[in-house]
Amino acid sequence: MNIVYSDANMFDKIEQSVIILLSVCCLGQLTTTTSPLTTSVQPSGECFQFSGTSCEDCLRNVSCLWCNADKKCINYPVKKLLPPSSLCALSEARWGVCWVNFQALIIAMAIIAGLLLIMIFVCCCYCCWCRRRYRSRQELEEEERLTREREERKQRAEERSAERRIRHNEIRKKYGLLTDNDSPYSRYENE
Repeated sequence: MNIVYSDANMFDKIEQSVIILLSVCCLGQLTTTTSPLTTSVQPSGECFQFSGTSCEDCLRNVSCLWCNADKKCINYPVKKLLPPSSLCALSEARWGVCWVNFQALIIAMAIIAGLLLIMIFVCCCYCCWCRRRYRSRQELEEEERLTREREERKQRAEERSAERRIRHNEIRKKYGLLTDNDSPYSRYENE
């Protein structure tokens, strides 16, 4: 039961993460305004009011991005995956938490994604190898079992055949159809 509970708990956490990510994207879309000629992000009152305060105050709102170089709080540019360097350098940009910058976040996520892909690849290869090895071992065991059963059936058939032969010979002796020399054939004598 604990495994099912932990899987359900994991799925709840994933679901919450997806909801938070979607809300960040939706909030960012609602708070950014773009002019038809330029695609720069205009500071809105929601995030801009935290400029000059602390990183923690700015990042309480998930749609805000803290630039550590000039102590600015700006709206996260949701139309782009990463904030452009004209807005804030990646090594100075903070989002979500103050203690990790975007550059470190990108490197860490790339390493984790690479490790996950390698682990999945290794697991798939290992499972395929084990399955092939198990299947060949299973086929050998099955072949040995069939050979053993075939030999046992052959031996039982020979035993039954010998028993039948003995019974038939006893019946032949009883009715005088078999002579004492146990030969099924005898000379025909003319009288």
